[in-house]
Amino acid sequence: MPTIRPSTDQDIPAITAIYQHHVLHGTGTFEIDPPTEADMAARRKDVLARGLPWLVAEKDGQVLGFAYANWFKPRPAYRFSAEDSIYVADSARGMGVGRKLLAELAVQAQAAGVRKLLAVIGDSANAGSIGVHRALGFTDVGVMRSVGWKFGAWRDIVLMEKTLGAGDTTSPE
Repeated sequence: MPTIRPSTDQDIPAITAIYQHHVLHGTGTFEIDPPTEADMAARRKDVLARGLPWLVAEKDGQVLGFAYANWFKPRPAYRFSAEDSIYVADSARGMGVGRKLLAELAVQAQAAGVRKLLAVIGDSANAGSIGVHRALGFTDVGVMRSVGWKFGAWRDIVLMEKTLGAGDTTSPE
Protein backbone atom coordinates (compact mmCIF):
# COMPACT_ATOMS: atom_id res chain seq x y z
CA MET A 1 0.00 0.00 0.00
CA PRO A 2 1.32 3.47 -0.78
CA THR A 3 2.43 6.05 1.72
CA ILE A 4 0.52 9.35 1.78
CA ARG A 5 2.72 12.35 2.44
CA PRO A 6 2.88 16.10 1.78
CA SER A 7 4.02 16.89 -1.75
CA THR A 8 7.40 18.44 -2.42
CA ASP A 9 8.85 20.49 -5.26
CA GLN A 10 10.53 17.29 -6.49
CA ASP A 11 7.11 15.70 -7.06
CA ILE A 12 6.05 18.28 -9.67
CA PRO A 13 7.20 16.28 -12.74
CA ALA A 14 5.24 13.19 -11.61
CA ILE A 15 2.20 15.26 -10.59
CA THR A 16 2.25 17.01 -13.97
CA ALA A 17 2.53 13.73 -15.89
CA ILE A 18 -0.39 12.17 -13.98
CA TYR A 19 -2.57 15.23 -14.52
CA GLN A 20 -1.61 15.56 -18.19
CA HIS A 21 -2.84 12.01 -18.76
CA HIS A 22 -6.21 12.89 -17.21
CA VAL A 23 -6.49 16.09 -19.27
CA LEU A 24 -5.73 14.26 -22.52
CA HIS A 25 -7.67 11.04 -21.88
CA GLY A 26 -10.26 11.60 -19.16
CA THR A 27 -13.35 13.56 -18.31
CA GLY A 28 -12.66 13.97 -14.59
CA THR A 29 -11.19 17.37 -15.47
CA PHE A 30 -12.63 19.71 -18.05
CA GLU A 31 -9.25 21.20 -18.90
CA ILE A 32 -8.45 20.73 -22.56
CA ASP A 33 -4.78 21.74 -22.74
CA PRO A 34 -2.38 20.04 -20.32
CA PRO A 35 -0.64 22.45 -17.95
CA THR A 36 3.14 22.62 -17.80
CA GLU A 37 5.31 21.78 -14.83
CA ALA A 38 5.58 25.53 -14.14
CA ASP A 39 1.76 25.78 -14.16
CA MET A 40 1.40 22.88 -11.72
CA ALA A 41 4.13 24.27 -9.46
CA ALA A 42 2.30 27.61 -9.34
CA ARG A 43 -1.01 25.90 -8.54
CA ARG A 44 0.62 23.93 -5.74
CA LYS A 45 2.27 27.06 -4.35
CA ASP A 46 -1.10 28.85 -4.33
CA VAL A 47 -2.80 26.00 -2.44
CA LEU A 48 -0.02 25.73 0.13
CA ALA A 49 0.00 29.53 0.63
CA ARG A 50 -3.60 29.22 1.83
CA GLY A 51 -2.55 26.67 4.43
CA LEU A 52 -4.33 23.87 2.59
CA PRO A 53 -2.96 20.37 1.93
CA TRP A 54 -1.42 19.03 -1.29
CA LEU A 55 -0.59 15.35 -0.87
CA VAL A 56 0.97 12.57 -2.91
CA ALA A 57 0.68 8.80 -2.72
CA GLU A 58 4.07 7.16 -3.11
CA LYS A 59 5.23 3.57 -3.28
CA ASP A 60 8.80 2.44 -3.83
CA GLY A 61 9.83 6.00 -4.73
CA GLN A 62 7.13 6.37 -7.40
CA VAL A 63 4.31 8.91 -7.14
CA LEU A 64 1.06 7.05 -7.83
CA GLY A 65 -1.34 9.93 -7.35
CA PHE A 66 -1.96 13.29 -5.78
CA ALA A 67 -4.74 15.16 -4.02
CA TYR A 68 -5.27 18.67 -2.80
CA ALA A 69 -7.92 20.92 -1.33
CA ASN A 70 -8.50 24.49 -2.46
CA TRP A 71 -11.09 27.07 -1.59
CA PHE A 72 -14.36 26.32 -3.34
CA LYS A 73 -14.39 29.89 -4.63
CA PRO A 74 -11.80 32.64 -4.26
CA ARG A 75 -13.81 35.03 -2.09
CA PRO A 76 -12.84 34.95 1.60
CA ALA A 77 -16.31 33.92 2.77
CA TYR A 78 -15.66 30.50 1.17
CA ARG A 79 -12.47 29.88 3.18
CA PHE A 80 -14.16 27.21 5.30
CA SER A 81 -15.40 25.28 2.25
CA ALA A 82 -12.85 23.54 0.07
CA GLU A 83 -13.04 21.53 -3.13
CA ASP A 84 -11.04 18.33 -3.31
CA SER A 85 -9.10 17.22 -6.36
CA ILE A 86 -7.72 13.69 -6.69
CA TYR A 87 -5.83 12.18 -9.59
CA VAL A 88 -4.31 8.72 -9.75
CA ALA A 89 -1.77 7.41 -12.24
CA ASP A 90 -3.41 5.20 -14.84
CA SER A 91 -1.14 2.33 -13.79
CA ALA A 92 -2.39 2.59 -10.18
CA ARG A 93 -6.14 2.66 -10.84
CA GLY A 94 -8.21 0.19 -8.83
CA MET A 95 -5.55 -0.21 -6.12
CA GLY A 96 -7.23 1.97 -3.47
CA VAL A 97 -4.85 4.91 -4.00
CA GLY A 98 -7.65 7.43 -4.54
CA ARG A 99 -9.51 6.29 -1.44
CA LYS A 100 -6.38 6.55 0.72
CA LEU A 101 -5.57 10.00 -0.67
CA LEU A 102 -9.11 11.30 -0.11
CA ALA A 103 -9.28 9.94 3.44
CA GLU A 104 -6.04 11.69 4.43
CA LEU A 105 -6.99 14.83 2.53
CA ALA A 106 -10.19 15.11 4.59
CA VAL A 107 -8.20 14.75 7.83
CA GLN A 108 -5.70 17.40 6.81
CA ALA A 109 -8.35 19.76 5.41
CA GLN A 110 -10.22 19.59 8.71
CA ALA A 111 -6.98 20.32 10.58
CA ALA A 112 -6.57 23.38 8.32
CA GLY A 113 -9.99 24.68 9.37
CA VAL A 114 -12.15 23.41 6.52
CA ARG A 115 -15.72 22.64 7.64
CA LYS A 116 -17.19 21.48 4.32
CA LEU A 117 -15.33 19.42 1.73
CA LEU A 118 -16.88 19.55 -1.72
CA ALA A 119 -16.47 17.26 -4.69
CA VAL A 120 -17.08 18.75 -8.12
CA ILE A 121 -16.75 15.60 -10.20
CA GLY A 122 -16.37 15.85 -13.92
CA ASP A 123 -18.72 13.55 -15.85
CA SER A 124 -21.66 11.76 -14.29
CA ALA A 125 -20.25 8.55 -15.81
CA ASN A 126 -17.16 8.88 -13.58
CA ALA A 127 -18.16 5.91 -11.42
CA GLY A 128 -14.74 5.56 -9.79
CA SER A 129 -14.64 9.07 -8.38
CA ILE A 130 -18.30 9.08 -7.40
CA GLY A 131 -17.86 5.70 -5.70
CA VAL A 132 -14.78 6.64 -3.69
CA HIS A 133 -16.46 9.82 -2.48
CA ARG A 134 -19.60 7.93 -1.42
CA ALA A 135 -17.49 5.28 0.32
CA LEU A 136 -15.85 8.02 2.39
CA GLY A 137 -19.10 9.61 3.52
CA PHE A 138 -19.79 12.22 0.85
CA THR A 139 -23.46 12.73 0.02
CA ASP A 140 -25.04 13.79 -3.23
CA VAL A 141 -25.91 17.44 -3.71
CA GLY A 142 -26.95 17.33 -7.34
CA VAL A 143 -25.96 17.12 -10.98
CA MET A 144 -25.36 20.05 -13.28
CA ARG A 145 -26.27 18.66 -16.67
CA SER A 146 -24.30 19.31 -19.84
CA VAL A 147 -22.10 22.11 -18.49
CA GLY A 148 -18.86 20.98 -20.15
CA TRP A 149 -17.97 20.04 -23.71
CA LYS A 150 -15.10 17.57 -24.01
CA PHE A 151 -14.22 14.83 -26.46
CA GLY A 152 -17.15 15.75 -28.71
CA ALA A 153 -19.86 15.34 -26.06
CA TRP A 154 -21.63 17.30 -23.35
CA ARG A 155 -20.47 16.39 -19.86
CA ASP A 156 -22.21 16.74 -16.51
CA ILE A 157 -20.76 17.75 -13.16
CA VAL A 158 -21.71 15.75 -10.08
CA LEU A 159 -21.71 17.74 -6.83
CA MET A 160 -21.10 15.97 -3.51
CA GLU A 161 -20.31 17.20 0.00
CA LYS A 162 -18.93 16.05 3.32
CA THR A 163 -19.14 17.92 6.60
CA LEU A 164 -15.86 18.05 8.51
CA GLY A 165 -15.58 18.48 12.27
CA ALA A 166 -18.25 20.70 13.76
CA GLY A 167 -19.51 21.68 10.31
CA ASP A 168 -22.00 24.52 10.54
CA THR A 169 -22.97 23.88 14.18
CA THR A 170 -20.48 26.42 15.55
CA SER A 171 -18.76 29.58 14.42
CA PRO A 172 -15.46 28.82 12.68
CA GLU A 173 -13.75 31.84 14.20
